[in-house]
Amino acid sequence: MSTRPPLSRLDALLANVDHGLRVVFGSTKGARPSPALTLATPSDLSPQEARLAGALMRVNHVGEICAQALYQSQALLTRNPVLRTHFAHAAKEELDHLAWTQQRISELGSHTSYLNPIWYGGAFAIGSLAGLAGDSISLGFVVETERQVEQHLATHLDQLPAGDLHSRSIVAQMKVEEARHAEEATAAGAQPLPAAVKGLMRGAARVMTRTAHYV
Repeated sequence: MSTRPPLSRLDALLANVDHGLRVVFGSTKGARPSPALTLATPSDLSPQEARLAGALMRVNHVGEICAQALYQSQALLTRNPVLRTHFAHAAKEELDHLAWTQQRISELGSHTSYLNPIWYGGAFAIGSLAGLAGDSISLGFVVETERQVEQHLATHLDQLPAGDLHSRSIVAQMKVEEARHAEEATAAGAQPLPAAVKGLMRGAARVMTRTAHYV
């Protein structure tokens, strides 16, 4: 049985561009059903609660846009085929998160961020820098990113309306999987990042979340 030859660097880059365009401008379909589908009754929300939930889920959707860019850029730049597979697997799970949040935003009558192309491009550039720094640094970047996202999702569980069980179920499942991604990256040989870099990442995340909440 013949095997398909690996993609050239140019082909891989073009595949990444195609993926990015579909993520930013297309309608994403996840491989797994949304956790919210297990709930039999709809969430009963006031208009104010629906607006808040929509804004919070928009922020989460932006986080998943960025996750796709980060994992795609890091997979593109690593020369380790095992690590490339690791990044691709994580990106596939994050693609489910992207689909779940996109669907929930639509159900809440809200919109995804108008700045998604900027978020994707910026995250791809940052992921590329991490990838160029070497595999251990790239994995360390994954660990810190996922830990910050996990904390961010915990905050959203506190902020989401108590009656919005659908959004809460999605965020809770995402939180579990983000934590696992951090653990897997640590096991794969991640190098801890300097405190200054972690601080810069937290500052950039604050700008993104505050902007995406409204735009």
